[in-house]
Amino acid sequence: MAEVTTAPPNGRPALVLNADFRPLSYYPLSLWCWQDVVKAVFLGRVDVIAEYDYSVRSPSFEMKLPSVIALREFVRQDRPPAFTRFNVFLRDGFKCVYCGSPNELTFDHVIPRSKGGRTSWTNIAAACSPCNLRKGGRLPKEAGMFPNRKPVQPSNYQLQEIGRKFPPNHLHETWMDYLYWDIELDA
Repeated sequence: MAEVTTAPPNGRPALVLNADFRPLSYYPLSLWCWQDVVKAVFLGRVDVIAEYDYSVRSPSFEMKLPSVIALREFVRQDRPPAFTRFNVFLRDGFKCVYCGSPNELTFDHVIPRSKGGRTSWTNIAAACSPCNLRKGGRLPKEAGMFPNRKPVQPSNYQLQEIGRKFPPNHLHETWMDYLYWDIELDA
């Protein structure tokens, strides 16, 4: 369960919104460190939407640290997502496609490489180590182990929707108007 706090998270990161005021990413949540935010403000690349009650100072300048920023230029989200271990695990809900365990996740080639299987979205699935070892270099039919969902290439939109199911542990109150999770939040 996520906790909404009035105290800034460690390091005072800023929530980064696209130009349409939606987060660039839900999982991981699109956050920039305060140093990158200050640089982006000075370069005119972002608009400050909300601020922390904390300032940074130099001998001739003082600035409240932004807690929410919006990009001035829209970043398209319709490109295919990168094929990464993290994105495969996210697509599969951080659970083994064979037994549902969230522990010791690995990549599994549904059709083993030794049988012509490729390392691609449509042949890689999240599997816990015990299931991956049990299946070994066999086809699903040979092992009697079938994925509970077919591996497919997700869109960025689909990954964002899945990512909304995994809110971070701490959220700053100034972020809440821009984040949409179906969760109970502690005040």
